[in-house]
Amino acid sequence: MNNIKVSVIVPVYNASQYIGRTLDSILSQDFDGFEVIVIDDGSTDGSLEIINNALKDSNVPHKIVHQENAGVSVARNVGIDESAGDYLVFVDADDYVSEKHLSSLYNGKTDYSLTLYAKKEGDKLTSLDTYSQDLISTDDFIKMELNMQITFNFFQLMYRSDIIKDNNIRFTPGIVYGEDTEFAHKALNYGEEIAINNEVTYFYVQHPESAIRTTEYRRFDIVRIFENIADFYSKNDKEEFSNLIITSRIPKAIFGNMNFFFYSGYDFDEVMAKMRELNLFEKLSKYEGDFKFKSKIRLFLLNPKLYYKMWKKLKNSI
Repeated sequence: MNNIKVSVIVPVYNASQYIGRTLDSILSQDFDGFEVIVIDDGSTDGSLEIINNALKDSNVPHKIVHQENAGVSVARNVGIDESAGDYLVFVDADDYVSEKHLSSLYNGKTDYSLTLYAKKEGDKLTSLDTYSQDLISTDDFIKMELNMQITFNFFQLMYRSDIIKDNNIRFTPGIVYGEDTEFAHKALNYGEEIAINNEVTYFYVQHPESAIRTTEYRRFDIVRIFENIADFYSKNDKEEFSNLIITSRIPKAIFGNMNFFFYSGYDFDEVMAKMRELNLFEKLSKYEGDFKFKSKIRLFLLNPKLYYKMWKKLKNSI
């Protein structure tokens, strides 16, 4: 396995409907010098057989790791440990990439590189942000993410492997929603620059079984994740980022997810009980930012039931 420039890590759990397409898209890259590491996380639906059939005749270096079900974070961590490439790329088992994904990302110079992604839901394809520059500092990028000026997902990045391994950056086991955000923030803290290619090369597939759609109140796990990230930045002498998380990113995450539950038809009293259990009212009150959003939060905190009634009447206009 000499001259492996990039390791592509693919965690799989019961993805028999999708994993064949995913692996085909990876194996079809117009890029030399990469390996594929597939971690079957205890699948019971025939995924492992599909993986073996897809890779058995491939000339692309590959490893297939089969383990008892331990969750996507553990599977990705195993992939990191097994990797030999100079850079790491992550592809989820139900997504797929264009043939230019690796060649668009790889430059062999910067700590990170980024391409765009599109959401695919049925026949609908939605492209998101574009960038005005082709190189950005990691600090500037982090600020944009924390201010929610960009729509970012960890799989858009190619990560320099030695940064990840030397700093022991891993995914937190047991977290369903937000573990990838924590990983990306911690990784970016140790790098300098991100090269940007404004080409859509990753396709993020939305379907009824997607993890984000089946997490229920675990969407609020993102609050704990951002508290961990705030603590991490504080310990690394980046109080600006830590404060921005506490006074902006967390309140916005709470409010956004609360409204998601309302929009999805969750019971008001049940949502309020969960928010009290997680002490989210106090955390929401720490918001410091634009007047309009702060007014929404104040209205809600003053009278949650009134806010809810107004929300039902006006929906997303408040």
